[in-house]
Amino acid sequence: MVKKRAEWPQPDEYVIAVATKVAPYGAYVTLPEYGEKEGFIHISEVSSTWVRNIRNHISERQRVVVKVLQVDTQKQHIDCSLRRVSTEARRSKNNEWKRAQKAEKLLELVAKDNGMNLEQVYESIGWPLEDHFGEIYKGLERAADLGEDAFTELDADESLKKQVAELAKARIEIPSVEIDGEMTIQVPGSNGVEVIKKALSKGLELGSNRKGSSIEIYTLGSPRYKLRIVSPDYREAEEILSSVLTGVTKIIEKSEGTIDFSRK
Repeated sequence: MVKKRAEWPQPDEYVIAVATKVAPYGAYVTLPEYGEKEGFIHISEVSSTWVRNIRNHISERQRVVVKVLQVDTQKQHIDCSLRRVSTEARRSKNNEWKRAQKAEKLLELVAKDNGMNLEQVYESIGWPLEDHFGEIYKGLERAADLGEDAFTELDADESLKKQVAELAKARIEIPSVEIDGEMTIQVPGSNGVEVIKKALSKGLELGSNRKGSSIEIYTLGSPRYKLRIVSPDYREAEEILSSVLTGVTKIIEKSEGTIDFSRK
C-alpha cells in the first residue's frame, strides 16, 4: 500500500482507486494512498458517453485513476470521477503510483533492518526525501547515480541516509531517455560550411554541460545532420534539446541560413 503524506485528498487531485462494489447507480471505491478511505463514482461520472452497462467501464477489484470532485471529512466521503480523467493524466498517475510503490518497498527494507515501522521510516527519511527532491523515488534515483553524495543537503539521520543510498545503488536501475532526430541545415554563401561547423560546435558545447547526459552530432551528408541525446531524465533530455537547437539556430539564422529539426 503506497502511503500519502496528507490524510485526505484534495479536490481536482488524481488518485488511485480500487472498486469494491459496482451498482447500477455507481461504483464504490477505496483509495489506497489515503488509508483505504471510501469514495464513490456516480454513474454520471463513469463515462462521457451513455452508460448502458456500468460493468463495461468498471468492475470489482479493478484499479483505476479517478479525479477527486468533493471531499466531506465529516461524513468521511469522497466524490470521484472516472470520465474526467484524460489519457495523459491516467498515464502520469499510473507512472507516479508505480514509482511510489518501488520507493515504499525500499523503505520497508529500511524499516525491517532497523526495527522500525513504516510510518517511522517515512517520518525519518521518506518525507525529507520528498521535501528535498519533490518525489521520494526521484531522490532514490539520484542516490543510485551519485551515492550518498546525493543526500549531502538532506535533513535526515546520517545512518539512514547512508543505508538508503546503499540500497538505492544496489536495487534501483537508472532509466535512460533518448531523443533521436535529424537537422537539415543550409547556409548560403562561400562561408556556409564554416558557419555550420561553428553552429554544431556550439550545440555540442551547450549539450555537454549536463552531468550524466551525452550528446552526439554528426553529418549524414550535407545538408543533413544527426542529433542524438541520451539522459537519465526525460525533462533533462528535453531541456538539452531546447538549449542545443536554440544555440545552433541563433548562429545559423544570423548568417541568413535555415534549420529544420525532425524527431525520429
